[in-house]
Amino acid sequence: MSDSDLETPSARAPDPAEDRMDEDDRLKPEFVRSVIERVEAGDDEGARALVEPLHPADIADLFEIVDRDDRRKLAAAVADLLDGDVFSEMNDWVREELIEALEPHEVADIAGQLETDDAVALIEDMEEDDQRAVLRALDPDDRAAIEEALTFPEESAGRLMQRDLIAVPEHWKVGQVIDYLRAGEDLTTDFWEVFVVDPGHKPVGTVQLSWILRTPRHFAMADLMKREQTLIPVDMDQEEVALRFQKYALISAAVVDQSGRLVGMITVDDIVHIIQEEAGEDVLLLSGAGEGDINEPVLDSYKARVRWLVANLLTALVASSIIRIFEGSIERMAVLAVLMPIVAGVGGNAGTQTLAVTVRALATNQLTQSNTWRAIVREIRVALLNGITIALLIGIAVASVLGNPMLGGVIAAAMMTNILIAGLAGVMVPIALERAKADPAVASSVFVTMTTDSMGFLVFLGLATASGLAG
Repeated sequence: MSDSDLETPSARAPDPAEDRMDEDDRLKPEFVRSVIERVEAGDDEGARALVEPLHPADIADLFEIVDRDDRRKLAAAVADLLDGDVFSEMNDWVREELIEALEPHEVADIAGQLETDDAVALIEDMEEDDQRAVLRALDPDDRAAIEEALTFPEESAGRLMQRDLIAVPEHWKVGQVIDYLRAGEDLTTDFWEVFVVDPGHKPVGTVQLSWILRTPRHFAMADLMKREQTLIPVDMDQEEVALRFQKYALISAAVVDQSGRLVGMITVDDIVHIIQEEAGEDVLLLSGAGEGDINEPVLDSYKARVRWLVANLLTALVASSIIRIFEGSIERMAVLAVLMPIVAGVGGNAGTQTLAVTVRALATNQLTQSNTWRAIVREIRVALLNGITIALLIGIAVASVLGNPMLGGVIAAAMMTNILIAGLAGVMVPIALERAKADPAVASSVFVTMTTDSMGFLVFLGLATASGLAG
């Protein structure tokens, strides 16, 4: 048995990573404070020594964590560590803030290290003059690729795709492909499959790299390739691209222009980011919170949120006007004022549940024109079951506590009706917006909330008045 086997855990050398990261692979607060303390003390070498072992993604996290006032000082202290890999992992708002402090040639150096899609993300939001200055400082080939990408719509496959790929003629043998891959010094080194193209540079099939390595040299690529492939139009929205990757379990896919020519490829590592981004975006849109980024400037967050609060204020006025109609009934039976928020509140929650399910189904293409009515009927059935359950509970509780069976019956009927209305609104509003070519995640919650509040008050107070309870 060796001496190392006899060492106790406490005798072993400590793992430096344990001083930097917690059990969830997040930077420890004390480590972040230690870096900033060195920066503020002017000890740039000490700060750099702490930051250098970090993964590029963790360096990006460090810049997102520290206060805005400390970011530029930290960037100056570890400037040589801020390469393209770090910027590509960085939050958009933080990256833009740091880019503004760099000279055009420095931004160009960073962009030149990145894949085309990451380079486009780096400079697409810059001011037009700054963008032109950066493009002028790039190598001609990089500039041409980025300028072409910028001509495509935002959040499209053209912005997302990489230009560096491997494409070979279909008449080549496997041996020719292997020799080409070994001899081509300028070829990309990151690829999983080889695209096979016809004389018009249109993709006709794909061959996985593992197939090439395991196939004799004399085999023709046309006999080896898989002809079925998923082609991505260059102007396809990135959300639809992500859905295709998810549906067909793709690792990479060819991007084609309007004539069907191969112009780029998209890989699954880009799609993972898009799926996360789109999922988070829908949740934030439903709440009216804008981009919802904690690094977003306060004024931008204010502008994004206040307009929805104003819209909610206007819809609340509709509900209050209904209450005013029944002001006399409420005066004669004050307990109605205590109970009516329950009807509206539970109805609102029921509508939000249905709304969330419907928006997600629309976003993932689970809900289409082919199954719209089936989805509507399903949600009505769910609402009916929920309504019966909640109506019985609230009806029995009110009748028992207040000793008024009539009032218990009225609130049970109102609750049942409002939950049904909430279920119908929660599914119909987003579908209607989607059919009108509007984003159902943006405005649905405002309309659903207005419907459940207004109808909850109207049905409850109306039934109470009609039944003679408030007579």
